[in-house]
Amino acid sequence: MLIDSHAHLNNERFNEDRADVIARCGRELTALINVGYDLASSRRSIDLAEKYPFIYAAVGVHPHDAKDVPEDYLQQLKEMAAHPKVVAVGEIGLDYYYDLSPRDVQQKVFREQLLLARELKLPFIIHNRDAHGDILQVLQEEAPYPASGVMHCFSGSWEVARECIKLGLYISLAGPVTFANAGKLKDIAVKIPLDRLLVETDCPYLTPVPHRGKRNEPAYVRHVVEHIAQLREMNPKELAHLTAANTITLFHLPIKN
Repeated sequence: MLIDSHAHLNNERFNEDRADVIARCGRELTALINVGYDLASSRRSIDLAEKYPFIYAAVGVHPHDAKDVPEDYLQQLKEMAAHPKVVAVGEIGLDYYYDLSPRDVQQKVFREQLLLARELKLPFIIHNRDAHGDILQVLQEEAPYPASGVMHCFSGSWEVARECIKLGLYISLAGPVTFANAGKLKDIAVKIPLDRLLVETDCPYLTPVPHRGKRNEPAYVRHVVEHIAQLREMNPKELAHLTAANTITLFHLPIKN
């Protein structure tokens, strides 16, 4: 089994050959989670999940778009989340690198969606860039999380990862773990407990070696698995199965593992 726990096939960079990319996914992957980043992309994610049996959807508003949410955005997300193939709220969180939305607005929208996930008994998918302290503070203040969640495309320190794991969350690694200069991330990849580890592409972004520099796609999650398996001195098929099983558990996917 092989699952990409975080993809953006709803992104415009797939407009010209989306069907071909998805066909390759179907040959390579057991499943993938296609993740929304605003209301429109969340709807497109549901559309893809309706069309392809192995695709599941997440709905949410990314911190970049927090400043643009309408007053009824939580109600819209709640209605979308009622769809049987929506398995998570996300991606949500904080991004202090680009600061495309004011930080206080990011924090408000993040906390509101975190609470929505709890109300709906759904896991959440967290985006965190250069906001480790504030992310942890919000997570610790709003804990516990009966449906759990995942720190997607993890980029923080081992200390941050450890605190998230204490809260019962999963840690997902993407293409950057394959980069030559990612020493800290490689060390974290070895330390994460196997029952807390997910893998992803975050496509079309962050393409792993050996395709770095090209557009990313879900089938490339294989390279993330192979690299982590090498770091951990494991059989890649075993790691693929374990991370797939974790993804099935977190998102309650109707797949036998």
